[in-house]
This record gives sequence, C-alpha cells and structure tokens, in this order.
Amino acid sequence: MPKIKVPKHSPSIDMTPMVDLAFLLVTFFMLAAIPRVDSPVEVTTPASTSEKLIPENNLTITIDKGGRVFMDISHADARMELIESIESEYKLKLTEKQKEEFTKMSSFGCSIAELPKYLDMESTERKKFPTLGIPADSATGQLRNWINFGNLAALNTGRTKFEEAAMKGDNPVKSDFEPKYVLRVDGKAVYIHAQNVINTFRDLNLNNLNFITSAEKAPK
Repeated sequence: MPKIKVPKHSPSIDMTPMVDLAFLLVTFFMLAAIPRVDSPVEVTTPASTSEKLIPENNLTITIDKGGRVFMDISHADARMELIESIESEYKLKLTEKQKEEFTKMSSFGCSIAELPKYLDMESTERKKFPTLGIPADSATGQLRNWINFGNLAALNTGRTKFEEAAMKGDNPVKSDFEPKYVLRVDGKAVYIHAQNVINTFRDLNLNNLNFITSAEKAPK
C-alpha cells in the first residue's frame, strides 16, 4: 500500500495579540510615569559601602562643591504647606501659579528675596541662576525656617498618609510615615558648610540625620 505524503507547510504565528500587548504596556508606562524634573544642582558624593535606602518621606539638604545650600522635600502636599508657611512668615505675595510651580520643583536654592523670580523661571534657567543658595547663616535664619516649616509640613503629610493606609486596613507602621532628614554633600565641599547645616538640624532637635553617599564595593 503506497505511503501517503502529507504536504509540508511553513508554520505561521499570528503576532497581532503580542503587538497589541506591547502597545498596551507602552501606553500604560507613559500614562503612569512621573516626569523627572531637572535639579538645579549636581553633586558628586563621597563613596561608601552603606546599603541603606533613602526613605520615601524625606527632607533633603544638598550642598554643592561651592558651599551653596539647596533643599528638597517629598510630596506635593507637603510642598504646598511649606511654601504657604514661608509666604506667611516673610509676608510674600506669591501668585497661585508660583506656589503651584513650587510643588512641582525638585531641589530649590535661593534667598527669600530671590524666591518670586526663582519660581517664575524654567528648570533649565534655574541651573544658570546666579544664586548663592539658601542662606545658612544664623543671622538671617532662612535655612532654619525652611527646615522647620518643611519638617512640620512633612509631619502633617506623613500623618495623613498613615491614617489613609490604616483606613484601608494595610496595617501601616507609623515610623515608616515619619519624615527622615537627609544630607547630600559634594565630595569637594569645604566641611564648614556641612557643619553649619548639621548645627541647624541640631538646634531644631532633628538629630536623625542620614548622609547620602555613592555606592562603593565593600572590601573583602
């Protein structure tokens, strides 16, 4: 009996579902992504072998190699409360647009007198702005007020987020929502500039200060 020859066909795969899935994933990440705002300051931190992660709710002070002081604070709600406290303290007349811009910024650093003009700039212009940063001397008390009001704003925001998590039944740990204080110092900065900032935190009894460094391979 003769053998039946089965005709050979090239296998074909319908790629339409995979292409659809790829476009759905790209669309999801585009909509879910948070745009990164350019920072007006860049620093090169010293290296260490520490693996401690930066906390989510934090108040960060950055010192560049020239000794200029910049500040950043997590969460838009905390930023809005902070800028309204500064506005009230120094009798500023900021517009709603300027205050809204403050909530979107990354690190910021200028004197109170420069603040309105600073808020009107684009992020690329702030990098070139000839500012001396936030005055850190005790005579003006500007850095002290920024840190003090920033800490209060971060405490309130953390408390709100803790209560929201508790209402959802997530069993949150309260300490995870408390603000943490972070100091980033350029490796070429003169130590006295860092000492002035550390003293300001101590004067406010904010002693849980974390230092940011670059990752370094641990010695064997």
